[in-house]
Amino acid sequence: MQEYIVFGVLIFALGFFIWGKFRYDLVAMTCLLALVLAGITPVEEAFYGFAHPAVITVAVILIVSAGLQNSGLIDLIGKWVMQLGDNLTLQIAVLCLIVSIASAFMNNVGALAVMMPVALHLAKKNGNSPSSLLMPIAFASLLGGMITLIGTPPNIIIASFRKKEIGEAFSMFEFAPVGIGVTLIGLLFIIAIGWRWIPKRISGDKKEDNYFDIEDYITEIIIEEDSKLAGESLLKIHEMSEGDIQVLNVVRSGYLMHAPDMNMVLRSGDIISLESDGDDLKDLLEKSQCRLLGSKKGDVEDKAIGSEEISIVEAVVMADAPISNQTAASLSMRNRFGVNLLAVSRQEKKIRKRLDHVKFKVGDVLLLQGNAEKINESLLSMGCLPLADRGFSIGKPKRIVVALAIFLSSIGLIISDVLPVQISFTLAALAMVLTKTLDLKELYQKVDWPVIVLLGAMLPLGTALEETGGANTIANFLLKVGSSLPAEGSLFLFFVTTMLLSNVINNAATAVLMAPIAVNIANGLNVSTDPFLMAIAVAASAAFLTPIGHQSNTLVMGPGGYAFKDYLRMGLPISILITIASIALILFFWPL
Repeated sequence: MQEYIVFGVLIFALGFFIWGKFRYDLVAMTCLLALVLAGITPVEEAFYGFAHPAVITVAVILIVSAGLQNSGLIDLIGKWVMQLGDNLTLQIAVLCLIVSIASAFMNNVGALAVMMPVALHLAKKNGNSPSSLLMPIAFASLLGGMITLIGTPPNIIIASFRKKEIGEAFSMFEFAPVGIGVTLIGLLFIIAIGWRWIPKRISGDKKEDNYFDIEDYITEIIIEEDSKLAGESLLKIHEMSEGDIQVLNVVRSGYLMHAPDMNMVLRSGDIISLESDGDDLKDLLEKSQCRLLGSKKGDVEDKAIGSEEISIVEAVVMADAPISNQTAASLSMRNRFGVNLLAVSRQEKKIRKRLDHVKFKVGDVLLLQGNAEKINESLLSMGCLPLADRGFSIGKPKRIVVALAIFLSSIGLIISDVLPVQISFTLAALAMVLTKTLDLKELYQKVDWPVIVLLGAMLPLGTALEETGGANTIANFLLKVGSSLPAEGSLFLFFVTTMLLSNVINNAATAVLMAPIAVNIANGLNVSTDPFLMAIAVAASAAFLTPIGHQSNTLVMGPGGYAFKDYLRMGLPISILITIASIALILFFWPL
């Protein structure tokens, strides 16, 4: 009965992971509590997963990655990349190589995020479609993570699982022989052929500098003496119009008031900046008897005192952003972050109607208006990445040297077996803070808490799957399916199963679930468990088929204007290529 309950919980988890309606950390915690209430996971062991070395390692690596980014090292590389010529193949090659190397030593999404604005700038500068650049660097971030122990959570999980099973974990660079080979093969395909198969969803016309034509989103009206709005509050605008009109700013006596209080009483001569479409605006003008200013851009507002302090930016919603799955209304975006939401772009669709009720999704591109000095801070709080031309802050060489010294020292301690990875990188994170390479207030902001909760909650499910015999049941099923195949065939079947699973659920969850199954299959075949564990490490990161398999894929979906099916165009051939290459490399370096 316990095995049936575990399978029921597992099916529930997989179903909700694939559905994506609820965040995966919430689903994982629900599964953990179900196991505890069913008496399968002891109450006193319910939260042991959060003390697991793999969970601690993932958290501190994210902090160290942020320290490297803050040091100015990545910006220094970005400034150099900006000087590349107009050869698109060369741009893709250099960007992919940098992202893959960075991803081997820092968070995949972090490595991608710092190079995305660079890629967008290069695309705009040379009149190329950003679609041709963004998917290649997203895939490169996945490939690079396969190279080292700290490259991606699945590697850390598999290394910890191996230590539990045979008493010795995979070391820092034991993933490298297979990881480097797979990465090089994947990059060669992307650079030589793959990018040419990606549809150009967004125009590369140099004249089309923005995802949005800003003039189409901002209109200005002036309150006349006989206007029905004179003497009324700003709320009256919403009462008069049945459409979706957003008040952005008010100019009074030459002074601009950004994001004004809606109870503000209007006077004759006030100029109001509105976000509205043509039909709603026409309806408002007729009912209010206001006059439309001659220039949509705002010849009066441009001269208003304070107008130079207001800027408009485009930003993409990052993975696990605080605003994800929430609306502007539920967030009180104007009051909380000090920005006006003008428009949302999702998979090349421009959303302007009922903006307050649009639930933000990862990869959405937002058009925002706010105070020029504070908008970057607002974007950071919202979990959004600005897509404007990147002005690189190189920082002091001393910070780069200190950050590199801390990072390389921690790697040295791990390689020399002086300290385990979780202790070494915890010391590195502490050193980053003490040397002011990373601000103390950023320490907790840089941890991807949903992933930490996911891991802490899923590890007991993996243990329950193993202890109740569920892992053995699944392993026997896979062995039966591949009964006519040699051991190499079973490894191939296991690899493909893991890779397909990683395309629909989180890669860390995939590793947790497949690890005990790998051991049971290896024991059933009477072969080494190492090839099967290494297969999980590679296959769990090979999520190239869908935009939901990995956060990197999701992140580029909006800025690249990709449709769901676009990922198959380059993702399917690279998945086939990597499967063949991985099996050959695993069998060579980790024989059965």
